[in-house]
Amino acid sequence: MGQFDSPSEAALARIKSENLSSSPVNGSVDKVSNLGGFILEAIGVTGASGGIGFLTALKNLAVNKDEGNLIYFGDALVDDIRCLYRLYKELKQQFDERISSPEFSAVVANATLHITRTNVESRLKRLAHLIANGVKEDDLETESLDDMMRAAVELKESDIILLGEIYQIQSPLLRSKEWVAQQINQKWNHISRLWQEYWNVQLGVSDYLSGYNGMLLMASFARLESLGMIAPGPDRASAASPVASSYLLLPEGKKFYERLKEIAVQQ
Repeated sequence: MGQFDSPSEAALARIKSENLSSSPVNGSVDKVSNLGGFILEAIGVTGASGGIGFLTALKNLAVNKDEGNLIYFGDALVDDIRCLYRLYKELKQQFDERISSPEFSAVVANATLHITRTNVESRLKRLAHLIANGVKEDDLETESLDDMMRAAVELKESDIILLGEIYQIQSPLLRSKEWVAQQINQKWNHISRLWQEYWNVQLGVSDYLSGYNGMLLMASFARLESLGMIAPGPDRASAASPVASSYLLLPEGKKFYERLKEIAVQQ
């Protein structure tokens, strides 16, 4: 292997060696060079030097952004997009079109507004996963992705784990047209039963539900609720529950959790 193991590493090394002082954005976002074109070059689809152009464009979009975060996010996004092309070769043309679109550039530009809100690398990777999976699913709707990006940088790892457990319990229900068509009150008995079974299992792990840990769990439910991922349902189904409600997984919570998945582990 050469000095750099991936097409983006040489570009990243070059940019990291420069003085990345903050500078005003040169014009509005819609006047910025096509970010998707730089991505396609960076992963070797249309050339070999796009990594430099892509990360330089991000630099110009970012005003007073954290430089380390910007580079880390850019590297993670290039790697995720490259992985998409490797795993879904039959969709190359569709990916080319989506990544070259104004919507993709707008989404990446919007992500630069969120990367300054955290110094946690796992949260920066979440942003990259959301965008890459948006490309995969042909869903680059700006408002929806902005809400998910906000959640990506605000939620703790324990919140994501809890959302994952709720997802495992309830996501099959959201795939059922009959379930979705039911009135809310018709869903309550089923939701209560699912939570009763869940809390009865967790009751054997006393430090998970009681005392300070129980309050931390309450905080995770509250954060997920505030971001529209879950909603309070019927009263607690078990005395072991640290929260007063049997929470319902919402479509946005299901979508968000699915979009957080790493591209490399989806097959």
